[in-house]
Amino acid sequence: MTAHRFFDILPILILVVVLVVLALFIPNFFNSRNIVNVFVQASTLGLMAIGMTVVMISGGIDLSIPSVMALSAIFGAMHLRDGGSIFVSCLIMLTVGIIAGSINGFAVAYLKMIPFVVTLAMMTIASGAAIWVTNSVSVPVFDEVFFDLILARIADIPRPIIIMVIMALIATLVVRRTLFGRWLYAVGVNVRAARASGVPTNLVIFLTYVISGAFAGLTAIILSARLGSASANMGNDGVVLDIVSSAVVGGVSIYGGIGSPLGAVMGAIFITVISNSMNMMQISFFTGLIIKGVVIIAFVAFDSLRKQ
Repeated sequence: MTAHRFFDILPILILVVVLVVLALFIPNFFNSRNIVNVFVQASTLGLMAIGMTVVMISGGIDLSIPSVMALSAIFGAMHLRDGGSIFVSCLIMLTVGIIAGSINGFAVAYLKMIPFVVTLAMMTIASGAAIWVTNSVSVPVFDEVFFDLILARIADIPRPIIIMVIMALIATLVVRRTLFGRWLYAVGVNVRAARASGVPTNLVIFLTYVISGAFAGLTAIILSARLGSASANMGNDGVVLDIVSSAVVGGVSIYGGIGSPLGAVMGAIFITVISNSMNMMQISFFTGLIIKGVVIIAFVAFDSLRKQ
């Protein structure tokens, strides 16, 4: 087995090891109700990780995804609360996400601004707007039809899980089998060489942030249905850590040019399993942050070795 192949399957191997440890120390972890709960929780994290993955493959990063998701959910929930249609509410959430992603993409691709700074600023703007619009009060959602539409089960599988799997497969096919996907990896490996080869690098980078924003909007739809409300707290700082952790654990390189959406979803499941198991073992939230931070450092180290 080559070193590159080893690093590709490393997330799966680690997930298997973690599951074995959980089976030994937390027998109740594997009851059907908890497993379904883990996958439902992972669905929203997985969708945001897909958006992050597309950006990271191009060599960028999007720290604003959780805040944009929360702001999208708030505007959509407000429309739904005021008697608006479900379709328009969902469209509002997607539109807000895409607009925010477009602003990020334009600033990074065409104004040549630093992705970290741009998306950090957008995170601050979206968080502030969410608090300002709601006065720090949750926006309730009471539409049972909306809940049934988003959360219904198909063959006893909750719809959020199905949506996550379908979007992961579609995104993986797009980045692996299309011209845009080839351009995306080329930009991530060497943007100057890609530009010299005729790749529309600015357009590719711009679209990665638009896609990221769209996934933030899609996540807002699912999470507002799950929670029955929307609030600024949906996009708290800890969510950013989970998204980056999911992508990195799933094999996405922080240097760009390596990774897949399907791997990021596997990483999201891994991070959710870790969080769920720590809750069951009554480990404190702050200890959990330390563990997740260590996980990120470890996988960044592996990523550096893979790059070498």
